[in-house]
Amino acid sequence: MTFALPDDLAPEVYPLAWLVGSWAGRGVVEYPDIPRTQFRSEVTFDHDGGPYLIYRSTWTVLGEDDEEGPVWSSEQGYWRVPPSAPEGLELGPNLYPVELLLADASGSICLLIGAVGNGKIELASDVMARSASAPNVGGATRLYGHVGGELMFAFDIAAFGNELRSYGSGRMSRIEES
Repeated sequence: MTFALPDDLAPEVYPLAWLVGSWAGRGVVEYPDIPRTQFRSEVTFDHDGGPYLIYRSTWTVLGEDDEEGPVWSSEQGYWRVPPSAPEGLELGPNLYPVELLLADASGSICLLIGAVGNGKIELASDVMARSASAPNVGGATRLYGHVGGELMFAFDIAAFGNELRSYGSGRMSRIEES
């Protein structure tokens, strides 16, 4: 995986540098009581020189003939590589701790923790909170991988009375580097 470090990127987030830029692609959501739905995913990982990455993501429903429909999901947040792993997180060789703080337009916030290294990120929810009108999501995991120049992702959630299970997945191609 060859890439150039973005100008002024804080050294603290070098393990995440391969994400920086804009990505777009397709995915699918499928969950109990939610019919299989195709979506377009657009994600941006940006930086302003601080010790974090700025994250924005939007999933837009795809209809017949790939026409874009309403927004399915929109979230924003920050990715950080803390100086040490939280208690209980075991890291293997060439792995670094990572944190993702997210705010979802549906009224939820979530802190996910995990590991980044070797073109892969694995995260699990540590703290979940929601407004009174937000969906009740009790836990989540996320997996991101850089495979053949593409960004693959898989999200699992425990929601609506269901145990943790697959929710959405897809693949994106880089459309712009920051």
